[in-house]
Amino acid sequence: MLLDEGARAYLGTRPSKKSIGRTIAEISAETIRKTTWLPAEEVVARLNRKLNGWANYFSLGPVSKAYRAINAHTTARLRRWLCEKHNGQGTGRSRYPDTYLHEKLGLVHLPSLTRSFPWAKA
Repeated sequence: MLLDEGARAYLGTRPSKKSIGRTIAEISAETIRKTTWLPAEEVVARLNRKLNGWANYFSLGPVSKAYRAINAHTTARLRRWLCEKHNGQGTGRSRYPDTYLHEKLGLVHLPSLTRSFPWAKA
């Protein structure tokens, strides 16, 4: 590949704050109180579609911090949604631990996706 003078090749770009904010807003919209009538599996499936699509788009470049931020927001919102659905109080951290969200409900864990990147093994 030939490059012009002054041009440089790069692996990829990092997600902008605007993109991260938009994704967080979409996750919040999926887990609002009005959707508590839906089954948890359907809400998790919708979240997984959004998360997988976003993660695939930003799969190149330095994404670990963005993945951790999106993942933390998603787990917190899903816990809150589950508490509202089942009339629980508090944050739901002990009632719905990470293992329940990721293994039982099947929520995507974004930080673990970076392990399969070829440059992460170098």
